Amino acid sequence: MPSLLSLSTHFTPYPNLTFLQFHYPNRPQRLTFPVKKPTQIGCSATGQPHQQQRPPKKKKPFPDEKGVDPVGFLSKFDISHKQFAQFLRERHKAMKDLTDEIFNRHINLRDMSSGYEILGLHRHPEHREDYMEWAPGARYCALVGDFNGWSPTENCAKEGHFGHDDYGYWFIILEDKLRNGEKPDELYFQQYNYVDDYDKGDSGVTIEEVFKKANDEYWEPGEDRYLKNRLEVPAKLYEQIFGPNGPQTLEELEEIPDAETRYKAWKEQHKDDPPSNLPSYDVIDNGKEYDIYNIVLDPVSQEKFKAKKPPLPYWFETRKGRKAWLKKYRPCIPHGSKYRVYFNTPSGPLERVPAWATYVEPDADGGQAYAIHWEPPPELAYKWKNARPKKPKSLRIYECHVGISGSHPKVSSFSDFTEKVLPHVKKAGFNAIQLFGVIEHKDYFTVGYRATNLYAVSSRFGTPDDFKRLVDEAHGQGLLVFLEIVHSYSAADEMVGLALFDGTNDCYFHTGKRGHHKHWGTRMFKYGDQDVLHFLLSNLNWWITEYQVDGFQFHSLSSMMYTHNGFATFTGDLEEYCNQYVDRDALLYLMLANEILHALHPDVITIAEDATFYPGLCEPISQGGLGFDYCVNLPVSEMWSSFLENVPDHDWSMKKIVSTLMGNKNYADKMLMYAENHNQSISGGRSFAEILFGEIREAAPDKEKLLLRGCSLHKMIRLITMTTGGRAYLNFMGNEFGHPGRVEFPMPSNNFSYSLANRRWELLANEGLHRDLFTFDKDLMKLDESERILARFLPSIHHVNDNSMVIAYTRGPFLFIFNFHPTDSYEGYQIGVEEAGEYQLVLNTDERKYGGQGLMKDDQYSLTTTSQRSDGLRNSLEVPLPSRTAQVYKLSRILRI
Repeated sequence: MPSLLSLSTHFTPYPNLTFLQFHYPNRPQRLTFPVKKPTQIGCSATGQPHQQQRPPKKKKPFPDEKGVDPVGFLSKFDISHKQFAQFLRERHKAMKDLTDEIFNRHINLRDMSSGYEILGLHRHPEHREDYMEWAPGARYCALVGDFNGWSPTENCAKEGHFGHDDYGYWFIILEDKLRNGEKPDELYFQQYNYVDDYDKGDSGVTIEEVFKKANDEYWEPGEDRYLKNRLEVPAKLYEQIFGPNGPQTLEELEEIPDAETRYKAWKEQHKDDPPSNLPSYDVIDNGKEYDIYNIVLDPVSQEKFKAKKPPLPYWFETRKGRKAWLKKYRPCIPHGSKYRVYFNTPSGPLERVPAWATYVEPDADGGQAYAIHWEPPPELAYKWKNARPKKPKSLRIYECHVGISGSHPKVSSFSDFTEKVLPHVKKAGFNAIQLFGVIEHKDYFTVGYRATNLYAVSSRFGTPDDFKRLVDEAHGQGLLVFLEIVHSYSAADEMVGLALFDGTNDCYFHTGKRGHHKHWGTRMFKYGDQDVLHFLLSNLNWWITEYQVDGFQFHSLSSMMYTHNGFATFTGDLEEYCNQYVDRDALLYLMLANEILHALHPDVITIAEDATFYPGLCEPISQGGLGFDYCVNLPVSEMWSSFLENVPDHDWSMKKIVSTLMGNKNYADKMLMYAENHNQSISGGRSFAEILFGEIREAAPDKEKLLLRGCSLHKMIRLITMTTGGRAYLNFMGNEFGHPGRVEFPMPSNNFSYSLANRRWELLANEGLHRDLFTFDKDLMKLDESERILARFLPSIHHVNDNSMVIAYTRGPFLFIFNFHPTDSYEGYQIGVEEAGEYQLVLNTDERKYGGQGLMKDDQYSLTTTSQRSDGLRNSLEVPLPSRTAQVYKLSRILRI
C-alpha cells in the first residue's frame, strides 16, 4: 500500500491532529452556497405575528479549523495582551498563506522536506549519475572534478529547460562509460540494481520474451486491440458515419447529421450485438443547449480500469544486477572522487562546494575546499544493526564534542568516541547523548557553530559510515542521539560555505545589514524564500532519515527571531515579542519545521535554545505556539557561575535560587535544566570544578577544608538543579566527575595547541575526589532511572529560609532537603510534610563514598513524622542537617491516623 505521504495533499498547519488533510486537485470540489433558512413565525398576545429570534451563536475566529485557536495558549494562561494576540492571528494567517504557496510547487510537505532525494549527486538506475543544484544567479553550470580533469565543459547542464528551470535549479546527467569491447544496451531504458550482484534481467530471459509475457498475461482479450492498431478507431468511426465509400475530400463531404440523430441510429443498429469484453460506453443528455451529448464510461468499466495496476513488475524483470553493470560500465564518478560545481555568473566564473554535498574536505592543506563523492560498494557500505530506542518519559542527556572526547592532545574520531566514550555514558546512567560540532565547519576553533556544509558530517572526525556506526552503537546501548543544529545563521566563508554561492548576495541570505549578524560576522538566512525553506527543512529530515538521529537542539533561536539578533534589553513586556524587530518569517520556519518533523517522525524530540523565552515556545502550534518539546533554562547556569565566582557563601540567596530554578512556571515542566554545559568550559569561561578546585594549592594548610567545600557544593548544585526542573536534564562531558580544566581549542592565541582540547578520563582510574564525584552523579542518575523523579509532577517547594539557608520541597513521595549554610549544622531541623509515615534516606551527599564526612549515623537514615504542623503542612520531620549537605528521603510507609 503506498504511503499516505505520497498522495497529493492539502495541508493545514494546525490539524487536531492527524497528519495531513487530503484533497484531489483533479476532482471537482463540492461547493457550498449559503441558503437562507426559513424564519419561524410566532403569535403574540395581541394576535400580531412576530419573528422568533434565536440567540446569536458565538462566532469562532476560524470556524473551518476544528481545535485551532491562534491565541489558545494566551487563554490557557489567562494572558490578556491585545497587540500580541493580534500578532498571533496575523501569524496564523501568514502560515496558511505560506502553505498554500508551498503547494503550488510541491505535492505535499513530505516532498517539501525531502529535497535531498533529488538535489545533490545521486545514482540513477539507468547507468548514470544525476546532479541537481539551486543557483538562480548563475548563467552556466557544470560539474568539475578529478573524474573529468576538472574540465568545465565536459559535464555541463544542457541548454534551455532540459538543463535548468525557471526557479534556478540546474540539472546535469553524467553517463557511465562503456568498458572496452562492450556494446550499448539493447533496451534504451535499461536499468541496473547497483546493490545485488544478480537481478531478474540476468536470468537469461530475453527482452522480447518479457514483453510477450506482459502482453499475454497483463491484457485481457480485446483490451490491447486499440493499442496495437491505433488507427482502427478513427477508421471505424469514419466508416460508420460515411459508409465504406465515403467522401475523400471536403468538397465531397455532405452535411453531417446532428449528434442526437447519429446516436439514435447507432443504438438501433447495435441493439442486438452480443456481449463484449471491451469497455462499454454510453451517452447522456443533460438537457442543456451548450452540452448536448457527453460520452461517459460506465461505472463497472471505470472501476475495473482503476483497479488495474500498471505493468511495472514486467518492466522490473528486465533490470540487471550489479555484476552485469560492472562488467559493462565504468562509474562516471568513482567512489571517493573529488568534485566541485562550476558556475558562470555575471561577476565571472566560480567554483563552489555543492550546497547539498554529503562529504566535504573544507580545508584541503590550505587549498580550495572540495566535496568527496561517497558511494561505497555494497560490501563496504554500513548496514544498520540496532533499532531506535523507545522515547523515554524523561531525558538525561550527556552533551559531547567528538573532537575533544579523547585523552590525548589531538582531534579524536567517531571511532574513538564509539569505542571509549559511549560505554562511559551508559555506565554513568544517561539515556541520551547530544552532539555539537558534528556538522561540517571549516575552522575547528569555532566548535562547529559556523557551519559551512549542512548536509555533511565533519570529515576531521571520520567518514559518513563512521558516524552511522556511532549512532547505531548508541542505539544498541539504549541511548538516543540528538544533534545541535545551527539554522539560525551560517558561516560567511565564500569558498566552502553558502555565502555568494551563485555569485549573488541574496541566494540563501538577506542582503544589506539584515544579511549579517550584528556581532558574530555570520550570514543570516532568508527564511521567507521557498527555496531556502526547502533547503533547511530537507536538512532536518536528512539527518533523521540518513543517520537516524532522534532529535535536535536548535541553537541560538534569538539570533534568527529578531532583526537585532537578540542583542537587546528584554523587560518581559509582550510587546517586545511582536514589534518591528521580530522576524515573522523565522517564526514561520520554526513552526513549519516542528510541524513537519513531528508529523513525519512522531517520536522526534526538538529542543529550543532561546535566551529571550519567546512566549509559546513549547505550546502546540494549533494553540499559537511554536511546537517545541523542550526549551533550555539558560539563566540557571549563569546564576550558579555568578554565585561561585562573585558571591560569598554566606550571602547566597535561597529565594533567588528557587525563583531561578523554577523559571517561568507556565513552562516549568518543559524546561531542560543543566547546572553547566559546554558554554562554561569552552566560551572563555571556567567550569565549576575549575572554580572550586583550580586555585587550591597542594601545600595549602586548609586544602582539605577547601576540597570538602568544593566537593559538597558540586554535588548539591547538581542535585537541586536536576530535581527541580522539568523532564529533561543535561550534563557536559566530563563535568560529572569534576573535570579540572577548561576546554581551549587550538587557535592563533595559544599557538594552535591541543593541550586543553581533550578530556582527562584517567582521573577516574584513581581513588579520590573525581571518582567520588562520579560515583555520586552515577547514583543520582540511577535514582531517576529507578524512581522516575523527572517524570513526576513538578516539585512543591514549601520551605525556603534565607537565614538558615535551607530549602525543602517534595516531588511525589520524595522529600528533598538542602542546607547551603557554610558553617551551621542542625541536629533536628523541622521540615513540614503532608503525609504521615516513615521516611527512608535514599541519597545523602555527605556519605564517605561521595567524598563527604559521613556525619549521619545509621539510626538517622529512617525518620518518623510527628503530628506537629509546619510549613503549612499537617505533619513534620526533625531532620539532622550537617552544613553544606543535602538529603533525599522517600516515604516508605504511610501511617493512618
